[in-house]
Amino acid sequence: MALLDIILGYDCNLACDYCTITPQMRTRPFPARRVAEAITGARVDGFDAVSFTGGEPTIRADLVPLVELARRSGFTDVKVQSNGLLLSHGPNVDRLIAAGVNRFHVSIHTHDPAAYDALVRREGSYPMMVEGLSQLVKRGVRLTADLILKEDTWRKLPEAVRWLHARGVRSVHLWFVSLTDGNRDHPESMPRMSDVLPAMREAFAFGREHEMEIRSLHVPRCLLGADAAHALDPGADRVRVVTPEAVFDLKDSKLAGKAFVPACEGCRWRPVCPGIRPDYLERYGGAEFTAVV
Repeated sequence: MALLDIILGYDCNLACDYCTITPQMRTRPFPARRVAEAITGARVDGFDAVSFTGGEPTIRADLVPLVELARRSGFTDVKVQSNGLLLSHGPNVDRLIAAGVNRFHVSIHTHDPAAYDALVRREGSYPMMVEGLSQLVKRGVRLTADLILKEDTWRKLPEAVRWLHARGVRSVHLWFVSLTDGNRDHPESMPRMSDVLPAMREAFAFGREHEMEIRSLHVPRCLLGADAAHALDPGADRVRVVTPEAVFDLKDSKLAGKAFVPACEGCRWRPVCPGIRPDYLERYGGAEFTAVV
């Protein structure tokens, strides 16, 4: 499946402390006309899945018409990536589903109420996020919860996965914090991958035991070891990213790996590995990574 990933803009109703979006980026407009051109052009080029993300796409008044256009254009898979706050209002969810959305990703960041509100820097947001999850679970739509692995969240990862399971969520993606753009001046937010691995292994084990799909982005397979099957490399597929200022393939994104260390040579995973993110290597170097033969 070829995916068109549309960043509808960088504005958001939250201000997460690890966000890579800068204040200047939030002001960049992405007119609906240009979004429509990207949608119709991608269909001509054979793309059959589309993702609307941001920023926060649900704050755009024209999201529903854009979803409807994607469906009319022939996209068979339509996803909305959200922080879930506006999805706490059931009619908002119903309108998106009626328009053609059949998949939702909700960035819950962390399941802990106090930690969540501190992270998103908007007091009282946690109940809205939880209700947004509940509204989606009730409707039986395809739903994935995104968790961020950063210095102040990773220790509670297994607990967060159990919390999600208890609420009916069966798909979880683990995102490793990035030190690019708006978060480049906060290196303390990035933990060492080898420190996080025990919590990830516990989460993976719980997922296997309870029929949850748990996937890891950005942590190379050589570190995941026996859990390498949980690695997810979105850039391995055909993904076109459209932003207010650029169009590029996901494999060329700042969040793609692209970097390799001498130990990567001869590794059994080298042909499929996207590499290590440069921001991680700048922070910790490459001593953790060893070839798997």
